[in-house]
This record gives sequence, C-alpha cells and structure tokens, in this order.
Amino acid sequence: MSARLAVFAPLVLAACAPAATEPSAPPAATADARAQGAALAQACAGRDGWSDAAPPALIHGDTYYVGTCGIAVLLITSPNGHALIDGATEEAVPGILANIRTLGFDPRDIKGIFYTHEHYDHMGGLAALAEATGAPVWSREPGRSVLESGMVDPADPQVDVIRGAAPVRVNRIFDGASGIPVGDSGLVLTPVPTPGHTNGGTSWNWQSCEDGVCVNIAYVDSLTAVSGDAYRFTDHPERVAPFRSTFAKVAAMPCDILLTPHPSISNLIPRLAGQAPLVNPQGCRDVAQAMAARLDARLAQEAQTGS
Repeated sequence: MSARLAVFAPLVLAACAPAATEPSAPPAATADARAQGAALAQACAGRDGWSDAAPPALIHGDTYYVGTCGIAVLLITSPNGHALIDGATEEAVPGILANIRTLGFDPRDIKGIFYTHEHYDHMGGLAALAEATGAPVWSREPGRSVLESGMVDPADPQVDVIRGAAPVRVNRIFDGASGIPVGDSGLVLTPVPTPGHTNGGTSWNWQSCEDGVCVNIAYVDSLTAVSGDAYRFTDHPERVAPFRSTFAKVAAMPCDILLTPHPSISNLIPRLAGQAPLVNPQGCRDVAQAMAARLDARLAQEAQTGS
C-alpha cells in the first residue's frame, strides 16, 4: 500500500474531564457493555480488515457497534424504529445484518440509512442494506452522484487508487442545517457537513441516555488527507480549504463519546473493552488537532520535496 494511504494508525485519546452532561460523573459501562466490548476486542485481536466479521457491542444506551473489525457501522435504536450509519463493504453485509439480529432487533425496523463518506469501505454495503431493510438512504447533495453511480468522484484525491462500489438509490437529501428525524422513531440525528476527505463527508451528533445519564455522541468522519502518489494537496487549495473548515467544526462538536468510521483512529475497540476511557469530552478537539497536524506535515513534505 502507498505510504500516502497507509495512515490509519491508532490515535489514542487521553482521558479528560467528566462528561459535560448531567449527572457530573461519566457513565460506568454496564456489565453487558463491558462483556460485549471484551468479546469484540478478542475477536478482532490481530484482525482489522474492512470485511473481517466482528460481534456486536453496546456503546451506550441506544447505540451499538454492528460493523467489522476494521470499519464501524452504528445502529441507533428506539421502540419505534432504528437508524443505521455506514454500510462497510458489500462483503460485510451478512455479518452486519446478523449482528443486528443478535442484538434482538429486526433489520426491517430500520427507518433510515446514513453514511459518513462516499468511499467503498463505508458505502459498499449500502445498496444491499437498503434492499434488506427497505429503509430510505439519505445523503448530502455533494455525495449523491457517487452513491448513485457507484463510481469514485473524479476529483477525489484517491481516484487512481480506490475502486467504486455497488450503486445505491438516494431517497432523501439533507443540507446539514438542522437535525433529521428518523421516520416516526423519535430519533433525531444532527448532521455536521465535514468535507475534505470526500466532498460529501458528514459527521454526526446525537444524544444517548442510559439510566438517567445522557451523553453527546459524536461520530466523526475520516479527516485524513490521503491520496494517490501523484496527487499534491499543494496544487489543490479547493481541497485544503474545506479541510481547514472541517477541523474547526469537528473541534466544536458536542463530544462526550467520540466514535470514528475507522475504529483504530479513535482507539475505539479497546475503549469499548474497558482498556481505555470511553468518555472524553475533549476527544473531538484532540482528533481535529491531530489530523490538522497530519495535513500540515503533508503540505510541508510537498513543499520540501516538490512531490
């Protein structure tokens, strides 16, 4: 793999102050959550492939990890229906559906399918998931053509080194200006447009409550400035400027629990297993600062080497 693509090293986020929401103490993981997190960590030990099957795990309250060892897929539940964010790869779909059923939920009760960005490792399973659930697929307009064509955006920095995905019909468009009610489920997801990695990149906020403890969950899209070897971000200020704006928006997101599409970026699986703190209200700020530093290093390297 190109050195410019192999950047998904773990970003271990330090524990910080208690969650900003009441009560004042961070929530302790329930026994079920800790056991499920430990099982997830054990199953994925030494395995981080995008389609590597993994067991599901409770994150907090109504929010579950149902993805693979290398790619997060999130299920947010309610008595009146559920939301799914991201689809991993097409090969991962049977495992995702099995995870949802293992948790005791019916995939047909999913009322909306969302995603973080339009690369095949996150959108590859959307078409099969939409067919299996009957749920509408939501997108911002900048990502729509990629989803519906299945082809990589010609302006994508990785266009020469990644493949397309199965096309999927987009049923609903949102602009990122307000929260999205998910059917009649009572769930409301707040999108935060975060372009840079792709044009349609979107991060997500929602509140999750458990035993009277409510936390703000932030599912922060990939913020990495990666590309094929011939691509120079220095030559594309139209790509760099959105990254700068995105870093600022992510740093300001409500963020008691940080989740990321590549779980290694936020050390997510060890955190779910109790090996590191799950709650860290500074997590969004930390990941934004770390990714801004990576972009700065990339631009400095280009300036020094001319490539």
